Amino acid sequence: MPKLKKAVERCSWSQNDPVYCAYHDEEWGVPEYDSRALWETLMLEGFQAGLAWIVILRKRYAFRKAFKNFDPAKVARFGEGDIERLLQDPGIVRSRAKIEATINGARIYVAMQAAGEDFSDFVWKMAGGTPIQNTEGIRNQSALSEAFSKELKRRGFKFVGPVIVYAWMQAVGIVNDHAPNCFRRKAVAKLARR
Repeated sequence: MPKLKKAVERCSWSQNDPVYCAYHDEEWGVPEYDSRALWETLMLEGFQAGLAWIVILRKRYAFRKAFKNFDPAKVARFGEGDIERLLQDPGIVRSRAKIEATINGARIYVAMQAAGEDFSDFVWKMAGGTPIQNTEGIRNQSALSEAFSKELKRRGFKFVGPVIVYAWMQAVGIVNDHAPNCFRRKAVAKLARR
């Protein structure tokens, strides 16, 4: 008689929706070192403010199309016509404040780059250089997310409060918040650059 396969254990939030499940299994918590991808995720987390993350995941393709694949150099050149176009796009979250914050965030990113400051280097230096393997239970913010939030706000970013920043830190693997029994916890931990 064949052996029964043991069910894969995942973080509880990811189990009831196939989109969440795929995101959890393939992306969430994986350390991201690409500057553009780090910035994209930060901007999407800003769009998520006041909404469920699943809303953003389901609209991510439309967001990428609307924001030129989140190419900061292209988004930084967006003007009022682009804002009006985006406000009419049913595929994205149509919030003027969030759209303007993303364009402003692109301009800050481009200015950092022009000044010789790589966004990934900035992020990982603030994070201490290596992903944090959280053993204290999942929370919604930390001292590091508060420090990130303060610095991002100082630079002019919007929609970067400590809770949003902590969700971003989880998403891009600055902190490994996979549950202790989750099959991804050890795999994600092994991806950390030392």
